[in-house]
Amino acid sequence: MQTIYAMHQHQSDVLDKEERFLYQSIEIMQDLYLLLLSALVEIREKEEEYLDMASKKHLATKEERNPNRKFISNKVLMQLAENEKLQESLGDRSIKNWKNNDDLILFLIREIKASDLYKDYMSKPVGTYEEEKYFIADVFSQIIAPNEQLYDYLEDYKLTWLDDLPLVNTFILKQIKGLKDENDTIRLPKLYRDEDDKEFVRNLFRKTVLNEVELSKEYIDKTPNWDADRIAELDTIILKMAICELLKFPSIPVKVTINEYLEIAKEYSTPKSSIFINGILDNLVRDFQRDNRMQKAGRGLL
Repeated sequence: MQTIYAMHQHQSDVLDKEERFLYQSIEIMQDLYLLLLSALVEIREKEEEYLDMASKKHLATKEERNPNRKFISNKVLMQLAENEKLQESLGDRSIKNWKNNDDLILFLIREIKASDLYKDYMSKPVGTYEEEKYFIADVFSQIIAPNEQLYDYLEDYKLTWLDDLPLVNTFILKQIKGLKDENDTIRLPKLYRDEDDKEFVRNLFRKTVLNEVELSKEYIDKTPNWDADRIAELDTIILKMAICELLKFPSIPVKVTINEYLEIAKEYSTPKSSIFINGILDNLVRDFQRDNRMQKAGRGLL
């Protein structure tokens, strides 16, 4: 949707170029995932460096000479630090943000150590793996993920990351909570489930763009009270994409198509867009079914 919208704004018709941009914008979502996951590694590493330096001070206090190392010894943080696939992926993608901008990591450490969550954790003896795991899950969900300075940094670095942030944060939290024991590890996911998944991106984009005129004709007669130029541009793109799925993607259930595009409309378009789009799509589905134009293959696809 965003790529098609950008094409309209720039009045671009170079399909290959825009398709490359589309794939690139999807691929950098994986960079965001790696960056946020590695923040936990960097936080542990920076805190360990601080404790070691403090213990070597000429006039170190008793507490500094014998610091509480429970946080940096947390089993989940250690698992992440020792995750070779994570380090390999960070190297392959040349992700060095935290090495070059450790001020944000230091800020996050201060936020963590100032929290009641941290103070309560550090005041107790080392607990079970489950307790260690859920402490890190809480640190991530309550302190790191909602942090405004982190949000501002991500927005400045890659604007498109803000759309991906809720999904990536939720996925990382799910992975942390899903760890079973000390021998388990976070497995880095593939960006696409399979080649068909990746091909779907290309097909939906191309079939929508190449058939925009025909697709728009499907809904124009369904909006008698609206002039074409009064319909929000994002709404027209959402309608075209939804109609394209209904007519040209036989394996996608009708309800899935409608529900997903209504969610997109609620997130990105005007307050009344989802109601407007829902009404049009409901009417179109009835017409397509009556005229036998919508061929869906498989059980439960209507």
